[in-house]
Amino acid sequence: MSSDIPLRKRLLVRLMITSVLIALCSVAATAWLAVQTTTRAIQEEQGQALADDTDILRQLSGYAATHPSWSGVQATVRRLAAATGRRIALTTADRTPIADSARSRTALPPGAAATVDPLHTDTYSEPGAQLSGIDPRAVGPYRLTPLERARLGKLATLRQKCAARNLVDTTITWTPSGRPVLSDENGILPNSTVPDVCADGQLNALTHTEETAVARLTSLAEACLRRKDLSLREKGFISLEFSSLAPQPQFDLGRKSTGGHPTAMEAKGNECLAEARREQLDPDVAPVAELFLGTGDSALPHFDMSNANKAKIVGVTGLVLALTVAVTALVATRLVRPLRALTQAAQQPLEQHVRVPVTTRDETGILAVAFNELTERRERMEAQRKAMVSDIAHELRTPLTNIRGWLEVTRDGIVDPDPELLASLHEEAVLLQRVIDDLQDLAAADAGTLALHCEPVRAEELLAQVAAAHRVGAEAAGIGLRTGTDGTSAPTGSGTAWIDADPVRMRQALGNLVSNAIRHTPDGGTITLSAREEEDQVVLAVADTGSGIATEDLPSVFDRFWRAEKSRSRRTGGSGLGLSIVRQLVAAHGGTVAVASELGAGSVFTLRLPATDPPVDADELR
Repeated sequence: MSSDIPLRKRLLVRLMITSVLIALCSVAATAWLAVQTTTRAIQEEQGQALADDTDILRQLSGYAATHPSWSGVQATVRRLAAATGRRIALTTADRTPIADSARSRTALPPGAAATVDPLHTDTYSEPGAQLSGIDPRAVGPYRLTPLERARLGKLATLRQKCAARNLVDTTITWTPSGRPVLSDENGILPNSTVPDVCADGQLNALTHTEETAVARLTSLAEACLRRKDLSLREKGFISLEFSSLAPQPQFDLGRKSTGGHPTAMEAKGNECLAEARREQLDPDVAPVAELFLGTGDSALPHFDMSNANKAKIVGVTGLVLALTVAVTALVATRLVRPLRALTQAAQQPLEQHVRVPVTTRDETGILAVAFNELTERRERMEAQRKAMVSDIAHELRTPLTNIRGWLEVTRDGIVDPDPELLASLHEEAVLLQRVIDDLQDLAAADAGTLALHCEPVRAEELLAQVAAAHRVGAEAAGIGLRTGTDGTSAPTGSGTAWIDADPVRMRQALGNLVSNAIRHTPDGGTITLSAREEEDQVVLAVADTGSGIATEDLPSVFDRFWRAEKSRSRRTGGSGLGLSIVRQLVAAHGGTVAVASELGAGSVFTLRLPATDPPVDADELR
């Protein structure tokens, strides 16, 4: 069969080609990525180091801006060192240690990486510091009291709600000094863009703390201006503005000249203002410190692939390819062999029922076992189908042959159509109808369409109805038919147990058992119908003192068209479908049926059905 499959389409070849391509691509990609990413990783590592250095400087500048001294900075230094993997050391200008993440007496790098001075910071230590060279987190005397913060917070909330009513969406941002400012998607809201109904002037009004700080700043600026022969009151003024970019208040001196450029006098005034601000904030910030990072500068490393490295990559690639081909060939061969056997077996004629050998315990082995089980089930079903067709033909042929024969002799005038003949023909028609009805019930049960009309049924009453329906036939055969119940587990006065069942179908099932018992019980025998309750089940039993069933025949009792009498004689009647119908009806009610028998001693058929609670009007139904 394999010769009919093109080489390129065989599973073994495809697996090998796929594995080779995967190995080639993976090795080549790994080698290329190793070269490309190594250099890039080194460059990114250096860039990350620069970013870490900037972040360290920013955080230490923020610490200095919010603390009057460096005491307690050791914990911050150690945290930053652990996060960045760098050595961090702070010293005074004369290299007196302030804090160090390394062990004591460890030599410092040859030069300081930066100077930490929140009053003279560079443009990268903190966003907004480039406006004045002062870290915006250094607020000093401008820090608002809790009461002032609470009052301004309420004013900011009121203005935000007012702006929202006028279709202006805003957010509240808190500056380091504790003052709230309103901003929209374009940034801080100037007074010109605030709706007129909301611009009450209260939110931007200076608090007592800010007025005191501005007054002190004005005093320091005046002293500087006097030293430069200028007067603040005559030439300009100091105003306090708020910005979301620089959370610390920003200051302006005087009016700008035409074109927006300050005059020489205004430039001197701005110099005095900056000097006054630094003098004002100096008591609230930490002293200037030198920052040392790492162990010194290092050159940017460069990665280059040598001939030796290239030879190693080529050798490893060849080895990987060889191993891939070998492993793939081994695995594919073991995989293809059972699949090929399964394919060949499946292509054989169905009547041969070919099995395949199970050589592995993996997925293909499981598939082979399932295939063999399917073949066995198909063989059994085919045998059952043939036997069933033969049985059905036999069961239908006998009454049809009788009916046809009598009708033909009557038509030819050989026999007169007297009442006795008509009764015989009617009996054969009834037998034929019974076989057809039984087959219809079994077909409905197999399809799951058997209609049930369940209701609470008392087991004692059900047995009494079945016994009454078959008592005449039993007495005619000289057989005693009696009922017996065991209601010891039921409450007093409740009689026997109750089941939720279709009474017509249950009478049919029990009737089949009783009819079967009558046919196989000799004259003088007895048939007993009994009911009892066991835990949550009701047990119905039909026992007889008939001929019994051989032990080897018990597993086949409920098979369709099975008879203990293999000759198919109609001496005992029946179509061989009654017990099959009993099993289907009991299963439809959620129960089970079993048989126990002994040759010459009789048989006992036991039905177990789920018990149910008696209805409310059970006493009236009794």
